Amino acid sequence: MPAVARAGITHVVTDEDLAAHLAQGAGRLLLTLREDALDRGATLGLVADKVANSYLITSLARWRPQDPVLSEESPDSKARLASSRVWIIDPLDGTREYGEGRDDWAVHVALCVDGRPALGAVAVPARGGLYRSDAPAGWERPQRERPLIAVSRSRPPEDVKALAEALGADLLPMGSAGAKAMAVVSGEADLYFHAGGQHEWDNCAPAAVALGAGLHASRIDGSALTYNCADTLVPDLVIGRPDLAERVIAFTAGTR
Repeated sequence: MPAVARAGITHVVTDEDLAAHLAQGAGRLLLTLREDALDRGATLGLVADKVANSYLITSLARWRPQDPVLSEESPDSKARLASSRVWIIDPLDGTREYGEGRDDWAVHVALCVDGRPALGAVAVPARGGLYRSDAPAGWERPQRERPLIAVSRSRPPEDVKALAEALGADLLPMGSAGAKAMAVVSGEADLYFHAGGQHEWDNCAPAAVALGAGLHASRIDGSALTYNCADTLVPDLVIGRPDLAERVIAFTAGTR
């Protein structure tokens, strides 16, 4: 495997290490860019997307030159469909939150193997978080009297209030998909529910990390999340404690 120099130290990089290095590196780059920016807002977010994407694409081309890459910020090549291994990245998940100066945005780096979210890393840089699928941190997840469901702060699913009532849960509005999923991994929330449509780059790395931590991750009907598809749309997903996810799947089945 290729070697990477970090602070004068050279070591062999596994796919897992590479995903973590790149997610963290892009996160640091984004933090510096925002600190140095004269203005914030939508324009800063657009620039940041391009800067982080260039860093990730260039790095993957250097260290995994044979692997195709699917990125939110790059033109898609259907040649990836013939490859067993595909890196799926979101250079800046939560562009709006980033531009507004919030901390609930993330960087996603995942490796899909034969359609599965094989491994991934999610950085939540403004919160100092780096989550890896191969290194579950043993987060203590409290058994709350009322579970917390992380939902979009700007576009919550229409039926989420009914779901929360059925589960006896409260809602936790947050920004990016990665930040919400990692809130579940860290124990800040118990469930992440989304039914408004996403793309593969929005949830491949979060799903890989959640599965690595022993959590449930699937479509809301219980079917597996699959990646490197011709159509990158992922209509819905649920990530969370297995017991709660089972109840979500049952609730969804009963309302359709």
